[in-house]
Amino acid sequence: MRFISYTALWTREFGPSLGQLICTTPAYSPESNGMAASFVKSFKRNYTYLARLDGAEVVLLQMTRWFDDYNAVHPHKALKMRSQREGRLSNSPH
Repeated sequence: MRFISYTALWTREFGPSLGQLICTTPAYSPESNGMAASFVKSFKRNYTYLARLDGAEVVLLQMTRWFDDYNAVHPHKALKMRSQREGRLSNSPH
């Protein structure tokens, strides 16, 4: 596990207390920029394209449902067409 100097101690302690592995990439690295760009592209394509975007309040009300779908339902190619949640569960030691 690699820690970046600006990663908050609270974050490094809180994540593992929930059973999460804290993985970081350097800010502005090609790896982190690529992951962020890919997420934004997928999110726009799958959720905002056909959604009501009448204003910030309307969008914010929809975002919880979008994130829930992205994590629990939406198939991800890198996870062999499983959802994020299914991918985590299949890699869980329990």
